[in-house]
Amino acid sequence: MAKRNDALKDRLSRYREIRISVTGRNSGRTISIPVWFVLEDGKLYLLPVHGSDTQWYKNVLKNPSMQIDARGTEAKLQTVAISDATGVSSVVEKFRGKYGANDVRKYYSKFDVAVLAQMP
Repeated sequence: MAKRNDALKDRLSRYREIRISVTGRNSGRTISIPVWFVLEDGKLYLLPVHGSDTQWYKNVLKNPSMQIDARGTEAKLQTVAISDATGVSSVVEKFRGKYGANDVRKYYSKFDVAVLAQMP
């Protein structure tokens, strides 16, 4: 298990995008999409593009389990929604630091929620 975790952390440290898979809150089907992320201190932060209106975010509220795929290395994680203004602002700043303020402004339209996934 440790080897897989090391491989996952290595991939997460080198790439800008991962694929997340969540369970549809109505359909029950697995839904996969590419997302940006920030890895910091063993915590994986996600910022829904349309904030609380983002479909995958609504799905993790109902089922907080998420599968991530970092270029072939996978893990199942439990998520926690972040909705307090201070917590969300902290995640937005992390994204601006990694991806640049212009790109965050260009691709993200609402900053009212974020998601934390604890690494295994």
